[in-house]
Amino acid sequence: MLQNCFDVVIVGAGVSGIGAARHLQTRCPSKTFTILESRDNIGGTWDLFRYPGIRSDSDMYTFGYAFRPWTQGKIFADGESIRNYVENTAAETGIDQHLQLGWRVLRANWDSSTAQWEVEATNARTGMTQALRCSFLMMCSGYYRYDRGYVPDFDGMDDFRGDILHPQHWPEDYDYSDKRIVVVGSGATAVTLIPAMAVEAKHVTMLQRSPTYIGAVPSVDHIANLLRRFLPTMMAHKLIRMKNIVLITIFYQMARWFPGWFKWQIKRYIRKQLGSDFDIKRHFTPKYAPWDQRFCVAPDGDFFQVLKNGSASIVTDHIQRITKAGIQLRSGDTLEADAIVMATGLDMQVGGGIDISINGDAVEPADCISYRGMMLAPIPNMAIAIGYTNNSWTLKIDLMCERVCRLLNHMDRKGYVSCVPVPPERLDTAPILTLKSGYVERAAARLPRQGTVPPWRTYQNYFQDMLTIRYGKLEDGAIQFAREPEQMRDKKETGAVTTA
Repeated sequence: MLQNCFDVVIVGAGVSGIGAARHLQTRCPSKTFTILESRDNIGGTWDLFRYPGIRSDSDMYTFGYAFRPWTQGKIFADGESIRNYVENTAAETGIDQHLQLGWRVLRANWDSSTAQWEVEATNARTGMTQALRCSFLMMCSGYYRYDRGYVPDFDGMDDFRGDILHPQHWPEDYDYSDKRIVVVGSGATAVTLIPAMAVEAKHVTMLQRSPTYIGAVPSVDHIANLLRRFLPTMMAHKLIRMKNIVLITIFYQMARWFPGWFKWQIKRYIRKQLGSDFDIKRHFTPKYAPWDQRFCVAPDGDFFQVLKNGSASIVTDHIQRITKAGIQLRSGDTLEADAIVMATGLDMQVGGGIDISINGDAVEPADCISYRGMMLAPIPNMAIAIGYTNNSWTLKIDLMCERVCRLLNHMDRKGYVSCVPVPPERLDTAPILTLKSGYVERAAARLPRQGTVPPWRTYQNYFQDMLTIRYGKLEDGAIQFAREPEQMRDKKETGAVTTA
């Protein structure tokens, strides 16, 4: 019979969930925990996405775990390598013994009388359901829906005689050789797909409504390789990691402080790659400021190489409608296509879409306020993994996990059984994500909000967060702690309740 009572339940077995489990193992060794994963494999995003060229768009020395060095050399790893890295981490640390695969969490209710979460999960294969109880809930299920991506409803989609694909649901062994491919979108997925598909396709066209900031980054870090050659593995890893954090932070701040100079540098590089005859102004001059949306990277400039050799092209226009043979553009031009790839983004959601309630009363994420970018007021004993948008996702997750472990140990020492962020009555708020990307703006009304002052404000700066999350006071006046309720003690004495 499955154990159904734990100190901590982790939802999601991707990069964040496995990292959270490792932090619990090392920082809270007495805590019992389990990981519920809706898929049949671990890896999260890196198990779901299988499209051509799938890779990280953050360097692996910072995207990988602080406790487990990335040693494969390539800065931007392919999806399979990342999935193997996560799987091997789970196996080597024994975390895989805590996994419950194929279990989708449907709802979670906080019971104040017992100071515990009641979690309900179902198994899609068997139809079986199970109820679990835990003292603390860690939501590590990512920020988008796994069952569907975002596809605009273009006129005429049913008329198209070719294939319409979405990168999130790429058909296994799909043969695109000698086909004319149109990739709709200009984000990181499109910038990844196009160089990979251009190798075998007859031709690949990127169709974008508006340009994106794209820059070339070396795929090999020679300084990192030198440090790994002469220093012990863990020492080299820490130095490489810190070097990259500093460089990425400087890069971001320079882009925000000196946007004009940043734009000029990007356009200067692209003009050097593609020549003065290429229409840089039309295709590579975004209307928004640098880092209002995510910056896209092209390892070794592979995206620009396929534009230069003619195996790929770029069109900046709007879709009027889909036709039998391709796409009719608003300008009157047409693009013939054998397949259309809708790299049009994600459908965001909070906490895997789980129904959350407190004492049976539903709580909507949009009504919540973020506390230090890791908890949501007014939800007790729950942390949610929200990574950086301008840096490696896992840097923030690492800090969040450290803070949660500090919090759990502090509660044990003080005899607390619950903690809940309580914002002031008058608090100016702002969107929790400051990006102006389409997938963020579409979901803004469904997302939690953040305050404009600490600790309710979410920083996008690793060093600020490190100081406040890693070293800041736990009892900071913004979070309320409570000891064991009297009714809970009475139930314990009569044996009416089981605790973790």
